[in-house]
Amino acid sequence: MKLPAITLAAFAIFAAAPALADGEVQKLITPADKARLDKYGETRKAALAEAKAGDPAEIRQLDALLAKPLVAFSNKGLTGNWQCRTIKAGGPLPLVIYGWFKCKVTDDGSGWRLEKISGSQRTKGRFFDDGEKRAIYLGSFYVNNDPAKPYGSGPRTDQVGYAFRNSAKEWRIEFPAPYYESKLDIIEFRR
Repeated sequence: MKLPAITLAAFAIFAAAPALADGEVQKLITPADKARLDKYGETRKAALAEAKAGDPAEIRQLDALLAKPLVAFSNKGLTGNWQCRTIKAGGPLPLVIYGWFKCKVTDDGSGWRLEKISGSQRTKGRFFDDGEKRAIYLGSFYVNNDPAKPYGSGPRTDQVGYAFRNSAKEWRIEFPAPYYESKLDIIEFRR
């Protein structure tokens, strides 16, 4: 049976979608970022232990965030505008929690894309499926209104992290061993 070309093209697009979400990240991730994800657990544990020496009020905020239960990452409700803030754990300072800025998530048809659109330290990147309750983020760090370099441009700008969802209105990304200032960066999102 011969199928029309348009049917074959549509089938190819839909058949490729899950592979893009699940397999594309393995083609894109740099060896350095794969190594950071491989050491995520131990890096996170060390950073959070150091964070315990921080300001007690900030420690309570961090503990409350990390105590929230995880829910499935689904296609509903992630796109749109978000408030976001960065938490830096471990490193030169034990714990720093910044104020809230603006972030935006879009869906270009191949998946969710994030851009932090205010504040001096920014990120721009893309999410990939990594199980029911976790996604992988590959992004690029940039400052102010400088253009973001493409992911894979080098260790000063490449970012990798795991994203976790706490509810329809709350989620976060945890970045193990970022290039600057800490052992673990967390970007917290809320609406």
